[in-house]
Amino acid sequence: VQLQASGGGLVQAGGSLRLSCAASGGTIGSYTIGWFRQAGGKEREFVSAFRATGTTHYVDSVKGRFTISRDRAKNTVNLQMSYLKPDDTAVYYCAASRGILSQLRETSAYIYWGQGTLVTVSS
Repeated sequence: VQLQASGGGLVQAGGSLRLSCAASGGTIGSYTIGWFRQAGGKEREFVSAFRATGTTHYVDSVKGRFTISRDRAKNTVNLQMSYLKPDDTAVYYCAASRGILSQLRETSAYIYWGQGTLVTVSS
């Protein structure tokens, strides 16, 4: 499967953005999709995941602000980001892997990666 992340941009603190991860060459419902982000000089970190089974997971710092969803018709997994903070500034990546991932918060659990989309939140 190939992944294409999109939707990044520049937004003021408190604003919203919607990221989309589009899959081709596979049915997105067959995969667990994770969103990760990487700020300058930092390691890539887990943000959210949508399991193939339908359950969702979030890192504590985005709970209540970000919502992950799956659109089977469009073969996408979306990340709605609200109340954005400057600390959310990063390149956001989507990733995929089959099956139930016991370590879905770890980058090593994912096989397929998209190219990343930049989110910049100004103060």
